[in-house]
Amino acid sequence: MRMPHIAILLGFALVLAGCADTGLKTVRKPGNGPDEFLVLPSKPLTAPESYTLLPPPTPGGANLTDQNPNADAVAALGGNPAAVASAGSIPSSDAALVTSASRYGVPPDIRVTLAEEDADFRRRRGRLTNIRLFNVDRYADVYRRQAIDPNSELQRYRSAGAVTPTAPPNSGR
Repeated sequence: MRMPHIAILLGFALVLAGCADTGLKTVRKPGNGPDEFLVLPSKPLTAPESYTLLPPPTPGGANLTDQNPNADAVAALGGNPAAVASAGSIPSSDAALVTSASRYGVPPDIRVTLAEEDADFRRRRGRLTNIRLFNVDRYADVYRRQAIDPNSELQRYRSAGAVTPTAPPNSGR
């Protein structure tokens, strides 16, 4: 009589362990804590070659040890970080592309609009996704219809005659 009780208890523990939330598969932010990606370490302090050639200090201005993520990304990708002027400026080489893309107008609040539409989409698609017997990837579940199959797109481009790079083998997913 002891064996069925132990089996039921182990089965219950197994079902309860399957309900654990790993945190990486949820679409929503897990808590109210700080965002660790907003903290930027400063660059190391270095002594200048000549103190007389330094520009005069400007209150509220940029510091040589301040991070500049845009220029750092351009430099990491092999570009010229000096060409990155200020946020929002468009290089002359991209002016035609930006003009073509914005020919029908650019709403100034596009990011807010997209964030609201995405939140509404996830709310509509997520009504019954909270009821699960097993741990599932909620992000993939919500956005499944919007996902692109890279292998079928590769075949579509190749059959249209576009030159495409080689691709990794199909993983069978």
